Amino acid sequence: MNLFTESNLSAEVLQAIGDLGFVEPTEIQKQTIPFISTDTRDLIALAATGTGKTAAFSLPILDMIDDNSRKIQLLVLCPTRELCLQITKDIKNYTKYLKDIKTTAVYGGSSIMDQIRSLRDKPQIIVGTPGRVIDMIGRKALDFSEVQWVVLDEADEMLSMGFKDDLETILSETPETKQTFLFSATMNKEVERISKNYLTNPHRISVGSINAVKKNIKHEFYVVGYRQKKEALKRLIDANPNQYSIIFCRTRMETQEVADFLMQNGYAADALHGDLSQAQRDTVMKKFRLKNIDILVATDVAARGLDVDSLTHVIHFSLPDDPEVFVHRSGRTGRAGKDGISMTLAKPEESRKMKQIKSETKIEMVEKKIPTGKEIIKAQVEGVFEKLLTEHVDVIDFDESLIPDLSAFTKEQLVSQLLQFQLKEMATYYQNSNDLADQKFGSRDDKPSRRDRDRDSRDGRGGRDRDGGSFRDRDRGGDRNASRDRKPRRSNEDMVRFFFNLGKKDQLKKVDMLEIINKATSKSKKRADIGNIEILEKFSFFEIEKSFKNEVMDGLTSMKFRGKEMRAEVAN
Repeated sequence: MNLFTESNLSAEVLQAIGDLGFVEPTEIQKQTIPFISTDTRDLIALAATGTGKTAAFSLPILDMIDDNSRKIQLLVLCPTRELCLQITKDIKNYTKYLKDIKTTAVYGGSSIMDQIRSLRDKPQIIVGTPGRVIDMIGRKALDFSEVQWVVLDEADEMLSMGFKDDLETILSETPETKQTFLFSATMNKEVERISKNYLTNPHRISVGSINAVKKNIKHEFYVVGYRQKKEALKRLIDANPNQYSIIFCRTRMETQEVADFLMQNGYAADALHGDLSQAQRDTVMKKFRLKNIDILVATDVAARGLDVDSLTHVIHFSLPDDPEVFVHRSGRTGRAGKDGISMTLAKPEESRKMKQIKSETKIEMVEKKIPTGKEIIKAQVEGVFEKLLTEHVDVIDFDESLIPDLSAFTKEQLVSQLLQFQLKEMATYYQNSNDLADQKFGSRDDKPSRRDRDRDSRDGRGGRDRDGGSFRDRDRGGDRNASRDRKPRRSNEDMVRFFFNLGKKDQLKKVDMLEIINKATSKSKKRADIGNIEILEKFSFFEIEKSFKNEVMDGLTSMKFRGKEMRAEVAN
């Protein structure tokens, strides 16, 4: 089957996918569609995200659904709300001319009563996340007694998120005579186990393998100490202007910290992880797809269902445990025939993990040094011209009389002056900061502090993060450079975080910030416990005991730093 028109799909389905521009099936579709159309066996299909799996399993089933019946006949289970909504949208597009076939999505983070009311349409297809489907079963809102097909999409992620028991409960509600199709990007032990328990003599289809790495992706890695990771990330972003990228982190906490760091430094970035509400996730996804933000910081699970073809870079802020996940992440760039770049920030102690990834994936990785300030400015200049010469947007109709006489300047002088305006702030930053390229890492100072380790352990000891990896395996997130001789920090619940209106450009240093806080609270009988202090370019953040909140705000109003007025307010 080289063309969809050569398949046995109905005229209505062919017309719908024709409207979407489908002409030639992907490899997974070439193998899966004929099998599901003609075979009654169960199926295990291994293929990466973005290869067209939704069409592969849904197109042949749509032609077999009894549209005269108002019973649920197809159940699709997937790990995240985003993927659930994406699959539902795709299936609705495919059934454009099949008016009697209805599809309903059920997922967490949205009103369960609204979703129960939507079942009044008597859909034949349910797409859902395991937790919400379990809730619906408990309320007797879903009846799977006549289900003929069950699809477990992204089965590896559902199991890594701890949905094993939920899956087994849901599958026990379906008839033994059903066909089960398991789709996964990786085949780990848990996926293998559930396939043995719930699939009968399954046929296997594998499109590509872990060794079939995209040739149009360039892989780079940078060895950097723990405490320099965020600064190194900033430099990689600055050295690669005009990028449209996803930065992958291991945990939700780390994801939010990295996103906050980038936003505070003026980048158009945002976070995507499991702690966000559905409305927040939808907003972030929309902004990223519309390119209102060009950097998305995400966990592996949250990024599932995000289908973007024009990513220029993938950055691994933290390495995954599974080499296949590394390949899966990297494969999000270099799509649609375009070239892509995968960058990895690896700590010195992760050399064994890097060797394992290179060995098992056969990826050729080039070790590079973090770009120097001069290299970054050179890349920024090239980026300005790349954008200037490739983007033609005629929005403003300039009156030539508005342009002053520039005959006294040469072309080179004008260009130089414009670049000074464009890159002044970045050039000043790198002129005043040390390069990371020649630093040696691996000393005790590069490791996370006890406070950072304790904070990660507070999120769970040996448990399972809903966004992926185990709690005990978490990479530590965040830079904490508070003075070593200070007394032990209080818990986050006892501290309040302030925004402060001065920063590096005002020649503010941490020692100055400590002195300012101590003066502002000097009338108190006891000394305030000061937490993290973060000095940024134009402003700063600091933490202090909640009981000193009003003292700080009142005390600063009567003080000045180097002749400048100071202002502090509670940070959002």
